[in-house]
Amino acid sequence: MSELAIQPSAQIESSGRVRHAVIGVATAAAVFLLVTGFAGHVFRQGPAQDAPVQAPEITRLQMMTEGAQADILGNGADAAQRNKLIPVSGYSGGAVAPFHAIAPDTSAYDIARKCLTQAIYYEAGNQSVEGKRAVAQVVLNRVRHPAYPHSVCGVVYEGWNGRTCQFTFVCDGSLLRAPVPALWRESEEVAAEALDGQTEQAVGSATNYHADYVLPRWAFTLPKITQLGAHIFYRLPGRWGSAEALTARWDGHEAIPNIDYQGLRERLAAETQEVQPSAPQLVPGLTVTPLISDRHAPDDVGGRIDTTKPWRLSIPLPVSARPTPAVQPAGEDTGKAQGEQS
Repeated sequence: MSELAIQPSAQIESSGRVRHAVIGVATAAAVFLLVTGFAGHVFRQGPAQDAPVQAPEITRLQMMTEGAQADILGNGADAAQRNKLIPVSGYSGGAVAPFHAIAPDTSAYDIARKCLTQAIYYEAGNQSVEGKRAVAQVVLNRVRHPAYPHSVCGVVYEGWNGRTCQFTFVCDGSLLRAPVPALWRESEEVAAEALDGQTEQAVGSATNYHADYVLPRWAFTLPKITQLGAHIFYRLPGRWGSAEALTARWDGHEAIPNIDYQGLRERLAAETQEVQPSAPQLVPGLTVTPLISDRHAPDDVGGRIDTTKPWRLSIPLPVSARPTPAVQPAGEDTGKAQGEQS
């Protein structure tokens, strides 16, 4: 302003420059607001009407644990051993703020507590209190994460009427079983504490977990936080997996879906029925009919030969035919050898 007063002849030109500068600043501000407004929707609001804008990134995050990524690569002891080989990331995602979104003594609170209790009971009913709190923490982390529904029941029942249930107990018939009263009460207490602000910082901003006796493919794509009891907990990669991303708002609505339990019973009964093997397709002169008296290995030339299958005559070497000793000889590490072979 003082420069314009000292040089009147340059006032018009300077004013033009000022106007251009003001327009430039306004344009930059508009772009800035547009970008930050979009980011605000992604990281803070997460309302349903913004779903089309978020779709590409949200889809990418969801595909990390769905579809082919959900394939189980191992079960039982094999999976437990392979899970131990996956290194812990050493970062839990930061301190998670207490959850105080739902006012107590409201119908929404009661419904949310029931949904959260179901998740805790059916997922970790036989786990320690810490294990139960960890499951509750994952549910509430998802409520506040842009990639998931923004209600407790919405998170717990996500996929109940689709192709994949996020929590298995919703679709595998577990809800048809009456809960054990003592374990249900304990799960309900943990749920109430979590809704009242109790946090389990050991799992931080975790949004995923699985039992240690299975190994899903996605376990290799997410940072591993820790294991509590039988569950191994993971967070999403980068900022999406930090506590800073857990700022989406509770949508103010809680409801338990109206599941057709009779239909669920019938579907489960049909899936568990014993499937009768179809009659073998025989080629006259080439295939023999299987008999219960056949006690030999497939393609064993010591039994009845199926000439439609590849086979070769082989005599085992004496060392491989040697019987296994009843007592472990000193100096031999059979367990190590078996581990190397596996």
